Amino acid sequence: MLLLTGLCNSSYVTFGQHNIYITSSISLCADWDLPSLQPTMPALSPTMEEGNIVKWLKKEGEAVAAGDALCEIETDKAVVTMESNDDGVLAKILMEEGSRAVRLGTLIALMVEEGEDWKTVEIPPQVAAAGTPAPQSPVAPSLPAAPAAPTPPSPRAASTGLLRLSPAARHILDTHGLDPQLATPTGHRGIITKEDALNLLKKFPDSKMAPVQSAPAQRPMATAAPLPPGSRPMYPPQSIPGKPGAPGTFSEIPASNVRRVIAQRLTQSKTTIPHAYASVDCNLGAVIQLRKEMAKAEIKVSVNDFIIKAAAATLRELPEVNVTWSEEGPQTLDSISISIAVATEKGLITPIITNAADKGVQEISANAKALAQKARDGKLLPHEYQGGSFSISNLGMFGITGFSAVINPPQACILAVGTSRAVLHLTKETGALCTQQLMTVTLSSDGRLVDDELASRFLDKFRANLEWPQRMALA
Repeated sequence: MLLLTGLCNSSYVTFGQHNIYITSSISLCADWDLPSLQPTMPALSPTMEEGNIVKWLKKEGEAVAAGDALCEIETDKAVVTMESNDDGVLAKILMEEGSRAVRLGTLIALMVEEGEDWKTVEIPPQVAAAGTPAPQSPVAPSLPAAPAAPTPPSPRAASTGLLRLSPAARHILDTHGLDPQLATPTGHRGIITKEDALNLLKKFPDSKMAPVQSAPAQRPMATAAPLPPGSRPMYPPQSIPGKPGAPGTFSEIPASNVRRVIAQRLTQSKTTIPHAYASVDCNLGAVIQLRKEMAKAEIKVSVNDFIIKAAAATLRELPEVNVTWSEEGPQTLDSISISIAVATEKGLITPIITNAADKGVQEISANAKALAQKARDGKLLPHEYQGGSFSISNLGMFGITGFSAVINPPQACILAVGTSRAVLHLTKETGALCTQQLMTVTLSSDGRLVDDELASRFLDKFRANLEWPQRMALA
């Protein structure tokens, strides 16, 4: 039987209640039979290349109906529930909970038709070989009668009399009881890296099989000469085996899919987009007064809701800012959808308020609260964070006066919002001093799409909309 796990052309298909982006990769496995139901790792976003299995919601032997939730998958954006397209019985879970970096199209489970014996299902050998991660320690090879001479230490390591190990390499060698002097350092300045330790482990999978090399106990360990006053220490500092936590050591932190994608997107943005910045101060007096009047009618909205509405109204007045950059060049967008930056435990994500220019402040407030809560719970659906034409990042609640945000490609602009502050102002009419609540906003714009003159006009109209909220209804 032939199993096709990809499509020849990129397209969207319906997966449960979601639209799923199918990549153009093709994977064919032949010469064996599979059941008719094979849940594979789906592409839940255009940028997704792999996913993590967070939790299985069905157990082996449990009946599954079309539309039932099978498992939770961590994508490059959020945790999404995968639903079944068919009726059947979950026969075998191939990717257990906690499986990481599962490539698209990889078989994650086996299902059988109702009435079939799910206990007798067999895992195809090709799937088992492809889906099972390679073990860290291969099977111990049979040693020849005369063991080979151990690899001599690196000349650089021997010259100093001290071994230089990375923390990961030290952990591997200490765990398996291997002599660090048997490893061949390949790192910078004679450091034994994690790969060097793994290569040594492949040679001696069983620590008892590793020949014991007599350590130069009689040779006194070289002592570094004291540094002259004002000089810098050698970098990187030497790592002494058996002394974890010494100065200069570190612990590796596994990066989640979300963190990796954030790193890629930020690097792409700062290296490929010519950022330009412009700032303006906005008087929030009218917004604060309007909020008080709405609170009397038990309508609770935030200043950020007015900012979202003002940005959307300004984009309607200046549609040349509501653009994105593609490989073919600028593209004007028909809808105005505002992406709002939300901080979660896994990193920033930007849920989208669609058609924000057509919504009132109260509806925007309700949408923003619901999306922010779903983002923090990791339950955003793909269409709730993909797309968008303009981004807003607000750090005013943290007391930040002003900052510059990084553009979220392929969008053209992002607005960075600071906190409000009381400022004494001299009125022109009476010459008296009055207090104004000013807020600084900074527009980061793509110089290929929005030049300085257009950015200045945008900020001028945005300030007018925010300082005169009634104007937004007329825009």
